[in-house]
Amino acid sequence: MTRSWIDEALAAHDGVEAHGRRRLPLADREQQVLDRIDRARRRRPKVREERVTMSHGAGGKATHTLIEAVFLDAFRNPLLEPLEDAAQLTVGGARIALTTDSYVVSPLFFPGGDIGDLAVNGTVNDLSVAGARPLYLSAGFILEEGFPIADLQRVTESMRAAAEAAGVHVVTGDTKVVQKGKADGCYINTAGVGVLERDRALGVAQAQPGDAIIVSGPIGDHGITIMLARGELDIEADIGSDTAPLNGLVADLLDAVPGVRAMRDATRGGVATILNEIAKAADVGVLAVEDAIPVRPEVRGASELLGIDPMYVACEGRLVAVVPGEDADRAVAALAAHPLGEQAAVIGRVRAEQPGIVQLKTAFGGTRIVDLLVGDPLPRIC
Repeated sequence: MTRSWIDEALAAHDGVEAHGRRRLPLADREQQVLDRIDRARRRRPKVREERVTMSHGAGGKATHTLIEAVFLDAFRNPLLEPLEDAAQLTVGGARIALTTDSYVVSPLFFPGGDIGDLAVNGTVNDLSVAGARPLYLSAGFILEEGFPIADLQRVTESMRAAAEAAGVHVVTGDTKVVQKGKADGCYINTAGVGVLERDRALGVAQAQPGDAIIVSGPIGDHGITIMLARGELDIEADIGSDTAPLNGLVADLLDAVPGVRAMRDATRGGVATILNEIAKAADVGVLAVEDAIPVRPEVRGASELLGIDPMYVACEGRLVAVVPGEDADRAVAALAAHPLGEQAAVIGRVRAEQPGIVQLKTAFGGTRIVDLLVGDPLPRIC
């Protein structure tokens, strides 16, 4: 997809909408729906369930509510409140980024990777999209009694290779063992530290009308790979996880476009969740074009059979970037020059209209609202 193509599609949509406002005001019923959504999103988050459910770990509405109503409410401070992928800290005059993550993927080994390289790459990527150069990682293991030592060695070797590829070091760790039946083989917790060398703070709250939204490559590979690897579905497809370290790709993008406003890696909740986070944090509207979003045919076909929208499916080697509109071509070129960004594309624009709402221009020419994920169609994908 070229930038001129998507610009024409978005301009056509805006023209129709503007024409509609002049000739035929927006239907009262549609406006009421938009107003209701806006009011609901601005209410103070409240967890209505009495117990934690799988949906609370899916990256969608339940996850956001849990984070804001429980964790943010308990730990609120200026460093946590942005809810970015890594906290940005100043220590002794040095600017650093700190992140943490836990990995409970099932199965532990899957086409294209395993829980080991997933843990390293995921932590490296959270630091990278914060604009940091990743340096050091910790690794905490929760092991189930009876877990094969050969599998543990396979996981740690994968972590070693992934750390070497990303140019980071695992410098501290911890091990706990629980009784058989009290875990699922192996869980990994990681933390990462990186240095912020560029004099620019990134964040989705900085998105502005006119900005371009870019994805670095095909989406949904990882989540669909995990679903098929479980062997519960009679579906065969040549799909592998996209797990990869993004620090090199991010460095190339920031070198080419110093004015990048924000980046996020599209893990739980997929690209749709990131678009909603942009709209909410910056109080802007987002309009994306379905035909501009790169999805491999195998992923699209499997998603259709599973009844899942690829926009909500997790990636582990893709980022979403927000850049000034005039820098879109340069940003796509910088990403496309890197092996992990060869299919980078502009997928939408930030706009002033309908703040807090994400809309998708569909392949059929209409538009639909893209809300946060409800439920958990893909449990334990990372």
